[in-house]
Amino acid sequence: MDKKIGFIGCGNMGKAILGGLVASKLVSPENITVYNRSAQSVEAISQEFGSQGASSADEVAKQADILIVGVKPNMMANVLGEIRESLKPNAIVVSIAAGVTLETLEFALKDGQKVVRVMPNTPALVNAGMSSITPNKQMSEDESALIVEIFSSFGKAAIVPEYLIHSVVGVSGSAPAYVFMFIEAMADAAVLGGMPRAQAYQFAAQAVMGSAKMVLETGKHPGELKDMVCSPGGTTIEAVKVLEQKGLRAAVMDAMQSCMAKSEEMSRR
Repeated sequence: MDKKIGFIGCGNMGKAILGGLVASKLVSPENITVYNRSAQSVEAISQEFGSQGASSADEVAKQADILIVGVKPNMMANVLGEIRESLKPNAIVVSIAAGVTLETLEFALKDGQKVVRVMPNTPALVNAGMSSITPNKQMSEDESALIVEIFSSFGKAAIVPEYLIHSVVGVSGSAPAYVFMFIEAMADAAVLGGMPRAQAYQFAAQAVMGSAKMVLETGKHPGELKDMVCSPGGTTIEAVKVLEQKGLRAAVMDAMQSCMAKSEEMSRR
């Protein structure tokens, strides 16, 4: 890809994106420019990834064909307002800020600006992310596909309409926290059974990773895969019975509904 990529605000998620681009060789490091408020962090990123450093957001905006903005949500409108006059006419502005709508992004920029709202998640840090891509009406199919390609360099990505963004937050953006809690609970039970804690985390985490891989790679319904583990009168069906009695499914659904409602509330601010 011969596009020039710019980053304004390159924290953990930004570095995951940058690292994915460089590792996949999708973009050459010399075509990537980064600006952070801390000059030291810019220098550290340049040394780690071979990218170019910038001394201002304006400098990045003038160069970038695709500008990835990773500042905090409450700073997004101000930052975009400051650089709107510096952007190239056909530049694509990508926001990875939670709760910031396309309407808010468009309002802060010039009329007709190409804008994409992206919701990545933290497994991007280990090249296993899942990102939703929501382009505005100014984006062509080819341009949207290009953004999908960029965010697929460190996991998977798919185009999602904006009205589903709160579902994305619940099932992907916030979901790693639920999974970490589940892994921790399983490990605690294994420790209760006498297993050393480090080994318990390894077994629990590998079981979750392997199970997820089976869902993705076999194409089988999760219920069918669950049934494959449950032998008649065996240990697994005993555990499944208790999880059903304790309301695991209902608890997960209730938690996700609360998460989605909070996401919707944040978008109205």
